[in-house]
Amino acid sequence: MNGGQGALGGRPPGEAGPVQVRATVLTVRRVDAYHALTLVAPAIAARFRPGQFITVAVGGPETSMLARRSFAVQDVRSDHGGTVEFVFETRGPGTRWLAGLRAREVLDVTGPLGRPFPLPKDPSSCLLLGVGYGCAPLFALAARLRERGSSVDFLLGAQRADRVFGALTARRSGRSATVTTSDGSFGARGAVTDLLEQVIREARTDVVYASAPVPVLREVTALAGKYDIPVQASVDLSMACGIGICLGCVLPVTGTDGITRMLRSCVDGPVFRGDLVRWDDVGTIPFDALGAPGWPRTLGEPREPPRDRGVAPPGHQSHHAG
Repeated sequence: MNGGQGALGGRPPGEAGPVQVRATVLTVRRVDAYHALTLVAPAIAARFRPGQFITVAVGGPETSMLARRSFAVQDVRSDHGGTVEFVFETRGPGTRWLAGLRAREVLDVTGPLGRPFPLPKDPSSCLLLGVGYGCAPLFALAARLRERGSSVDFLLGAQRADRVFGALTARRSGRSATVTTSDGSFGARGAVTDLLEQVIREARTDVVYASAPVPVLREVTALAGKYDIPVQASVDLSMACGIGICLGCVLPVTGTDGITRMLRSCVDGPVFRGDLVRWDDVGTIPFDALGAPGWPRTLGEPREPPRDRGVAPPGHQSHHAG
């Protein structure tokens, strides 16, 4: 990408684009406070890379719910007929409708969308950090990292025990798995950030992959930065279209050229280098962002370009499976 993760547009050369399909529901099951829905969607499964997401039309053919819903992909099984699984919490009419689906019903699904997690060039010690069902995209990533010879440690958190997602899978598949809950009902009491530095030291972490709310990602990036450890952050912002048209999920990101641009998390993300995101300015348009009123700036030069610390930005990796 021109200017690192700071320029718009462009799918990495050779990467297959998304498809829109009618996918058959295989199962809908309850997983503690969440639901996991598995679809038969071989075209999406074949194109999927860890960190990408799908959008789903909800409500049926005559619904008034026009906006599609976006979900991170938790798992794909190309060898099981091409299944795609995502996890969600019932929060409104759209997700309640999804939770009520039965096997053999059909969904309109588009994907995979967005840029995947970039992978280390060499085998590395990788810490995967997630909060709530935001942990979901980390498990496909863990499998891909292990295939490439990297070690995987998990740090998972939630408000209470039934909102921790994937703890058993993490313990089975990771070198280590640490769990925290705000109320102490499962694992250690506190937030994931309370134990982050301890886990980094014990695991001798080389890179952190994080999928969590923006305030957590901001703190994770700051704490990892104390150890000069790069963070690849999957940003959870509301996406109305999922394809970059509505501009409802923009956030300020400083490119390696030192210029801040308002990027679309659905197209230019959802994975960003943590040190490039201006976390304190998420939800605003900074005065010095490209295109903001008063640009070009007269108050000084662009920010100093951040250093690349070992994990290439999306589009610069030959990590595609299959």
